[in-house]
Amino acid sequence: MTVFLVGAGPGDPGLLTRRGAELLADADVVVYDRLSVIDLLDLAPVDAERVNVGKTPGSPSTPQETINELLIDRGRRGLVVVRLKGGDPFVFARGGEEAHALARAGVAFEVVPGVTSAIAAPAYAGIPLTARGIATSFTVVTGHEDPWAATETDWEAVARMGRAGGTIVVLMGVATREAIAKRLVAGGLDPATAVAAITWGTRPEQVVVATTLAELGDAPIESPATIVIGAVAGLGEYLHWFDKRPLAGRTIVIAAPEPSALAGRLAGAIGAAGGVVIPISTSMFLPAADGGAGLAAAAGDLGRFRWVAFTSVTAVAAFADHVRDGRAFGAACVAAVGPATAAALADHFGVVADLVAARSTGAELAAALGEAPDLGSSILVPQAADARPELVDGLRARGWSVEEVEAYRAEPAPPPSGDVLARARVADAIVFTAPSSVAALMSLFGGVAPAAAVAMGPTTAAAAAAAGVARDRLATPEDASVPGLVAALVRLLS
Repeated sequence: MTVFLVGAGPGDPGLLTRRGAELLADADVVVYDRLSVIDLLDLAPVDAERVNVGKTPGSPSTPQETINELLIDRGRRGLVVVRLKGGDPFVFARGGEEAHALARAGVAFEVVPGVTSAIAAPAYAGIPLTARGIATSFTVVTGHEDPWAATETDWEAVARMGRAGGTIVVLMGVATREAIAKRLVAGGLDPATAVAAITWGTRPEQVVVATTLAELGDAPIESPATIVIGAVAGLGEYLHWFDKRPLAGRTIVIAAPEPSALAGRLAGAIGAAGGVVIPISTSMFLPAADGGAGLAAAAGDLGRFRWVAFTSVTAVAAFADHVRDGRAFGAACVAAVGPATAAALADHFGVVADLVAARSTGAELAAALGEAPDLGSSILVPQAADARPELVDGLRARGWSVEEVEAYRAEPAPPPSGDVLARARVADAIVFTAPSSVAALMSLFGGVAPAAAVAMGPTTAAAAAAAGVARDRLATPEDASVPGLVAALVRLLS
């Protein structure tokens, strides 16, 4: 097989190339470093080997020779090996060294370019590296201290590029920034030249420090940073956009069962709006107590039912394990408890729900089905083992012939680490996706209610209010879809 040297991009997961995502999905082994986006590891198969070879400043690091040997060893085993590297593998990332080692060992390899932080970080800070009438070129240079770039770089030549209207971009130069500034000034650059340092560029925690060449050595800059030197560095004051997004700087906890496709989509949408997401799994879904036999039997005999009513995204996913596609529903109509469940029906079966409750509760769905023209017909309800009774009781009270079937069970999830829990306690808001998530999180928080919350549906909102969330700090969107939940967060935190 092949070793793939894949550029992970500078931090924003959305900047990973499609080719990189495809390779991660097929990987047997993922070898990643500190600057890689850890969330990208979720794209790899669950059983893929994950090897952290990150280099951390001031701490012991994995020697490059060891990394090379690891890639050669896994490559010779005939495995699909993805070497996930921050930025672009051939831009100050030692990808050339790794490719050389693989070539000498006779191991096939492929290079998948990535978006380098030299370009992406300034863009996310609103700094164009070239601008008509201001900068006509840019130079990318390393400031790495081992060996320090001053011993290999002609800083006077770099300074001349700056004097000629070029922008200078320094990577890995936080530790050596004072010496670099002195060399550039000695080369003729004005000490008042504008400088912008972008730490963790493109990530939610991005920080931009504006300074000058004369003050660069004393500026409060942390690694990893992209340092931009030149007149364009001052444009970020006017062109910045990243920190203007509606949830920029906000930390949001998503309390949801694991796994949850809804939580994944919601996390992506919150991140796109600038928020930092802390996911907390409140429960785990397990197969039905009978191993799914009852669900399989019902799914195989759908001709007996006039309707099938789904009460959750998880019920849809469990049902999908027992049918080939949407044709299995035949003449049966399909109902969904809310837009998220309706979206799951479309995703799994390509089926458009015939009826969607106006609000995401079992009582609302029962009321809506009470208006159906074939009232009193047979209806199948796949649901959790401990599902609330509102839907089934409401349907039976209205004359429906109801057959319940256990689709899955839920058990408490293991608690998160102390660090995650500490960050969650001071988050700006919590998104609760179910009443059980409220109970689980309140237990983790020792009964202390969060300062603000968005609840998915009125039943969840009632549980949050009962747990102590102030009414004026509790939002329940009419549209319990991902866009609706994000919009509610923006309104709540504005």
